[in-house]
Amino acid sequence: MIVPYFNHEKFTLYHNNCFQVLPLLQEASVDLVFADPPYFLSNDGTTCHGGQRVSVNKGEWDESKGLLENYEYTKKWIGECKRVLKPEGTIWISGTSHIIHIVGFCLEELGFKILNDITWHKPNPPPNLACRCFTHATETLIWAVNDPKGRYKFNYAYLKERNGGKQMTSVWVMTAPREDEKLLGKHPTQKPLQLLQRVVTAASDEGDLVLDPFSGSGTTGIAAWRENRRYIGIEREQEYADLSVARFQNELKAASFFDL
Repeated sequence: MIVPYFNHEKFTLYHNNCFQVLPLLQEASVDLVFADPPYFLSNDGTTCHGGQRVSVNKGEWDESKGLLENYEYTKKWIGECKRVLKPEGTIWISGTSHIIHIVGFCLEELGFKILNDITWHKPNPPPNLACRCFTHATETLIWAVNDPKGRYKFNYAYLKERNGGKQMTSVWVMTAPREDEKLLGKHPTQKPLQLLQRVVTAASDEGDLVLDPFSGSGTTGIAAWRENRRYIGIEREQEYADLSVARFQNELKAASFFDL
């Protein structure tokens, strides 16, 4: 029996492999999935960070196993998410060119309907040290609904209001995570809280259940908590499971302080 590593009425975290936990979750119980899966880009190359040349390697979990195994892995975890998603539920998956095309193929193959591909534009990307291609300044988020006929949630009016009365486009300009989001520790592929709050508020309602099968530092959970959603996260690495708990407990302390 797999028990939660941390459990709160609105924030549940499992410290395990997603393939062990997802089959235990109730079918058609989740309103929204956000997944930031391995990009499979840890190939012994280098990149620029803080003006220094550093390794792109992030860990064994991010190493490519070859095209076929990467595809099978991706199709397997998306298939498990499809089972737990409600018919009208939607899934958001982030990625770069290393994985996002496989993701899109798997979604189509598994019967999802792709609604948008969002371009997350980073206004201050690190320079390309090799000078052999364009500087990488974007990531892609694919948004898809489980059942092509499902009446999925899209809080259009809310987003338009937040965007100054204009329709929000599929290009989102946002910086990398701020320093205050990494005070308790950081994850090598950590996403900005602003990005996850937009995803959560765009495609779910208060009280809905949000799932992240690759929880990392728990940013999806923090966004869900701040937007009054319920959260289930799965993270296999001890360091990041502990970081997720620490970040959420910090949120609880802050909430208690403001309630005084």
